[in-house]
Amino acid sequence: MAKFAHIKEFIYRKIESGDWPEYHPVSSENVLAEQFNVSRMTARRALQELADEGLVTRTRGSGTFVAPLKSQSALLTIRNIRDEIELRGHTHRAVVQLLEQVVAPAHLATALQVPADTQLLRSVITHFENDQAVQVEDRFVNPLLVPNYLDQDFTVMTPHEYLCEVTPLTEASHLIEAVSPTREQIKWLGLAESEPCLQIQRRTSCRDGVVSQATLTHPGSRFRLGGHMTFKATRRRND
Repeated sequence: MAKFAHIKEFIYRKIESGDWPEYHPVSSENVLAEQFNVSRMTARRALQELADEGLVTRTRGSGTFVAPLKSQSALLTIRNIRDEIELRGHTHRAVVQLLEQVVAPAHLATALQVPADTQLLRSVITHFENDQAVQVEDRFVNPLLVPNYLDQDFTVMTPHEYLCEVTPLTEASHLIEAVSPTREQIKWLGLAESEPCLQIQRRTSCRDGVVSQATLTHPGSRFRLGGHMTFKATRRRND
């Protein structure tokens, strides 16, 4: 593991364990450089990547602090929502709103690569963090790949956990947009009124085909989406 990654992992653990709550000061570049026996530039890279991911905030002259604690999720990884919540030292709870079979509309049949008259398996679940609703998960599942999906107790095991257990995922795609919630979503999220929500359309696949199409809706005031990408620099050739 690269030296800057060790620093990031140390800070991740401090935040996720609750040792460093929101607004808690984060060790300075100089302190981290001395603690991990690295250059100040390496420590700065670690802190800047954490800032890019939305986990810390940096202010010139004031220092670095743990970001306000909203639901934080990585853009480029798929993590189980229960794990995310429990890593922050909080309690996860799930309420199942719907479990049903529905005839696949054309767009979902195309997304799941099944015939148009296929009876898809649908679950709608509200996920809570410390008794505050943070996500409505509306998921359609391919019954040809996961025939026993509706028989599961999703208050004990999340759909993500179950699907990873029975059909190990090999690929995922995302579409992210800001939306106005539907009346049902307002009810399931316990919103006093309509507020902008962040919605993620996620399609997951295994070696045998497309497993599920999920719509994950989060209240804008309770969600933070972060990510970090590293690009390899290329030199321009002088012809």
